[in-house]
Amino acid sequence: MNQAVHSSDPLPISASGAGRTNDPARTMAEILAVATHEFADKGLTGARIDAIAAATRTSKRMIYYYFGSKDGLYLAVLEEAYRRMRAIEADLHLDDLPPVQALQKLVEFTYDHHRDNEDFIRLVMNENIHRGDYLRQSRNIQQLNATAIRAVRDVYERGVKGGVFRSGLEPVDIHSAISAFTFFNVSNRHTFGVIFQTKTSPTKAQTLKREHVVALILRFVSH
Repeated sequence: MNQAVHSSDPLPISASGAGRTNDPARTMAEILAVATHEFADKGLTGARIDAIAAATRTSKRMIYYYFGSKDGLYLAVLEEAYRRMRAIEADLHLDDLPPVQALQKLVEFTYDHHRDNEDFIRLVMNENIHRGDYLRQSRNIQQLNATAIRAVRDVYERGVKGGVFRSGLEPVDIHSAISAFTFFNVSNRHTFGVIFQTKTSPTKAQTLKREHVVALILRFVSH
């Protein structure tokens, strides 16, 4: 995958008009935003670079200049989705809260993020269809997500030390439990609703209630 160009790099000529090449960072961000929905909605195979170029008023040539290929753009979309989530997560200031309240806030954030970002869930589902082959090519994905485990570890260890959490759990197990409930809430909303005839919101996933997910995780880690 091509690295992002710097302001001093020679800029490509857009086939779709002037004014699209004088701010590479903004152009790349717009391409990533549109491509996120295109890949989430249609998958890697069904997504079309022509559609992304038209929606961003750029050109296929410019997209390939920045991202190298369709696969390169897809990988950049995956990395950006995780980077954006972890950046927001880092601003939760969990260290300022007692362990129970900190874990509750982390679970609530993850629930809200997944519920409000269905494209993220679809991207992850699509990449699992590919068995993680494209994400495995990323040089940054482990580093991008290391903060997630570190945040859980810090909260959990404080809770164990304070006597409110039971010992013997691995941070990755807690993280996976949070992910399992909050991911399922969105990923299975349609099939679950059809099978069990549950009332579903047309815009927001509510397969599992937010407070129930919080309670389940707190009970999992507590004595």
